[in-house]
Amino acid sequence: MPLSLRTGAALGALALSLCLPVTGQAQTAAARPGVAAPAQWRTATFAEAVPASGGSVLVLPLASADEARLARLDPALREAVGRALASADFKFDSRKTLVLRGLGAWDAVVVAGLGETATPLAWQDAGRAAARAAADETGPVVLLASGAAPALAAELVTGFGLGEYRSDFHKAKARERAAPQGLTLVTDAPAAAEAAYRPRGEALVAAMAWARDVSNEPANIVYPESFVARAQAAFAGLPGVSIQVLDAPAMERLGMGAILGVGRGSERPPRMLIVRYRGAGAPEAPVVLAGKGITFDSGGISIKPSTNMGNMKMDMSGAASVTGAVLALAKARAPVNVVAVAALAENMPDGGAIRPADVLTAMNGKTIEIVSTDAEGRLVLADALSWIDANLEPAAVVDVATLTGSVRTALGDDYAGLFTRHDGLADQLVAAGEAAGEPLWRLPLHPSYGEDIASTIADIRNGGGEGAGAGTGAHFIGEFIDDDIPWAHLDIAGMAYGGADAVKPAGSAGFTVRLLERFVRDFQPVGRAAED
Repeated sequence: MPLSLRTGAALGALALSLCLPVTGQAQTAAARPGVAAPAQWRTATFAEAVPASGGSVLVLPLASADEARLARLDPALREAVGRALASADFKFDSRKTLVLRGLGAWDAVVVAGLGETATPLAWQDAGRAAARAAADETGPVVLLASGAAPALAAELVTGFGLGEYRSDFHKAKARERAAPQGLTLVTDAPAAAEAAYRPRGEALVAAMAWARDVSNEPANIVYPESFVARAQAAFAGLPGVSIQVLDAPAMERLGMGAILGVGRGSERPPRMLIVRYRGAGAPEAPVVLAGKGITFDSGGISIKPSTNMGNMKMDMSGAASVTGAVLALAKARAPVNVVAVAALAENMPDGGAIRPADVLTAMNGKTIEIVSTDAEGRLVLADALSWIDANLEPAAVVDVATLTGSVRTALGDDYAGLFTRHDGLADQLVAAGEAAGEPLWRLPLHPSYGEDIASTIADIRNGGGEGAGAGTGAHFIGEFIDDDIPWAHLDIAGMAYGGADAVKPAGSAGFTVRLLERFVRDFQPVGRAAED
C-alpha cells in the first residue's frame, strides 16, 4: 500500500503536478501542517504450518473451548490456554478478546471470539479485534486458522488489516514507532486462502485506510483541493479509471449555484470530483455513488457552538466513503461499472458567505431559499445529483452524507438511516449492510416532508419545520434526481465518527466503504419507476 501524503508541502507539490491550483492561504507558514507518521502495515503471507522461527504474537480465533483448532497447539501451550480460558470465564463472543502473556515462546497469545454462528463477518471482526488487542506489538504475528474454510481464513486476514489502522499519525511518538514485522496466516489451504484475500481483501484494507485517513486529517490538511490531489494519487495507474475535476469556474459555467454558495465563505474554493471505474465485462449503465464532502463545517453564518466543532473536520465522510468504495473496487479489478461523485466544499462564515433568506439556483434550475447555512450538505448534493441526472444514465444512485443530528437521535450509533423511493434498492442496500457489518434502518419519505420545506419565494427551502429533520433532508436531496431513477440516501451522521472500541481507534470508522463495495459487486438492476 502506498504511503499516505500528509504534509502540506507534499500536497502542494502533488497538486501542482496535477495542474490543480493551490491557494496562497494553503501555503502560508501558519497553515503548513506538521509531518504525519507514515502508514505502516504488515505484509501477509500464507502457510500450512507455523513458521519455524515462530513469532511474537499468536492469534487464536475460537468459537468455544472445544475448538479443534486448539489441538494444533503443542500440549503444554494447549493446556495453558485452556486453563486461562476457564479462569477468565471467556465467553467467545464476537469482537471479544483475551490477551495471555508469558505462554510458551510467545510474547502474547490473543484469543479472539467468533460468537455462536462464526459467520464471515464474525471472522473479519475477530481479525479486527485481534489487531486492536495487539496494536502495540511490533514482532511477527501468526494467525492460526487451521480447519477453517479458505474464505473464512481470508476474512480473518482482511479483518486484521482493517484493525491495524491507527489514527494517531500526528503524534510525535508515532514517527518513532518501529515498523511492524510480518503476518502469517496458517491454514490448511494456503493457496486458496491467498486467492480469496488477494486482491479483494487487500484492496479493501487499503481503501478503508485511505477513506479514514482523509476523514481523520484536520481541515488545514484536507480541504477540497487536497482531497482531489489525494484521490488522484490513490487512483494513479489503476486500469479502467478516469477522473474528472470541476473547479469553481467550471461549476459557474454549469450553473452550480448551490455548491458555489456553500463555498463562498471560504478561501478554499469548492471542487466536484468524478471518479469513473469500469472493469472488464461490466454492464453499460453505472451504479453512481455521491458523497457529501464538507471538509470543515463551521455552520457558516448559522454558526455552530464551539464545543466539539473540531469534529466537523469529518463532515466529508460521505465523500471519503464513496471514493474509498470505488478505490477498493478498482484496486481489486472488480467487473463492475461504478462512478463516485464527491461534492467538496468548506463551510465558513466570512463576509462573502451566504445568509439565511438568500436564494440560490442549483444546476437543474431549481431555486433554494436558505433557512440555515448549517444545512449545507444537502446543497452540495443538490448540484451533485443534478449533474448526475444530466450527464449519466445510472442504473442506480446512492448518496452518502453525515447530514443530520436528528438521524442520530432516532437511531443512535447502531444504524445509519436509509431513505429511498425504491423497495428493490432498499432491500439490496440493507442486505449489503448486514453482510458488511454496517447496518441500515429504513426510514420513511412521507409526502408531508415536501410541505414542510415549501417556500413562498423559491422552489424549495433547505430546511424548516419542527418535524422529521432527517426525513426532510432526504426529501430535499431527492428533489434533484429524476423520480424514475432508483435513488437512495444514506444518512450516516451517527455512524461515521466516534470514540475507540474493540475494533477501531478513535476517529473515522470509514462507514459504508465495505457496505458500498459489496452493494456494487452484488447489484441487480432495479425497475426505474418510483414506487408508491
